[in-house]
Amino acid sequence: MTTIADKADYSLYSNAFGYLRQPLDFNPVASDADVVVLGLPFDMATTGRSGGRMGPGAIRQASVNLAWEEKRWPWGFKLCEHIRIVDAGDLVYDCGDAADFTDRVEDFASAIVDSGKTLLSFGGDHFVTLPLLRAHFKKHGKMALLHFDAHTDTYSQGSRYDHGTMFYHAPKEGIIDAEHSVQIGIRTEYDKNNHAFSVIDAAEANDLSVDAIVAHIKGRIKDHPLYITFDIDCLDPAYAPGTGTPVCGGLTSDKALKIIRGLKGMNIVGMDVVEVAPAYDSAEITALAGATIGLEMLYVWAESNGKINP
Repeated sequence: MTTIADKADYSLYSNAFGYLRQPLDFNPVASDADVVVLGLPFDMATTGRSGGRMGPGAIRQASVNLAWEEKRWPWGFKLCEHIRIVDAGDLVYDCGDAADFTDRVEDFASAIVDSGKTLLSFGGDHFVTLPLLRAHFKKHGKMALLHFDAHTDTYSQGSRYDHGTMFYHAPKEGIIDAEHSVQIGIRTEYDKNNHAFSVIDAAEANDLSVDAIVAHIKGRIKDHPLYITFDIDCLDPAYAPGTGTPVCGGLTSDKALKIIRGLKGMNIVGMDVVEVAPAYDSAEITALAGATIGLEMLYVWAESNGKINP
């Protein structure tokens, strides 16, 4: 009788539990991983359509389409031969308790970062980035932020737990240096005369070359510790319909990936991809975009940290 263990290889969707088919490890601090993947199934801070709590699972499922490639184009390397990745699963918290969630994210992320590992987190709505930033600040001090989004998320009128207020609070808490930070893809209202972040709005980003955008990012951020946060609604809804607050006129997935690839050499200390809401997705294209963006971030991180030698 043939058993599961008798077959050394696998079909595309068989036993695909961790991101990129990487092993699940519920004690990642004790592991020998370079990078820990964390799911944050939370959408209680959403102001638009809910459902972002299902994002981590959808991203993992879509990631099986990326795991088969021996040498990923255009890198020409198999990432898992150069860095060790473990998937810590999803954060567990008291359902309906935003304060408990916030505290647990900060505590868990702090333990990962303190152990010398890098964290790639999948949300969840964008509020999850605030406790993640607080945890990274304890290790790295004040950071630069590279923020891909349709919205600035610098709004002051929101509630304590609101996915539109993180980058209002983070600079005030001394976590983020807005003068060395860049927001890309913005196409909703903000006060240009009283806005400390450098903004390349969506219309500009779509007209500028990738090289020009990357040069601006590197000139602004320099060698500061860099946290990258990617709200999937930075992409046009044609490329990412499965999100809570879609806005027409966004970036293509191709352009976003090229910008991320251009970040090689930067001092990346943490990364997240947020706001994937699979209930509004079509044919998993939003989840696939989120999974792919996460993978490109990992390639850039690995090369920037000397893990990959072309």
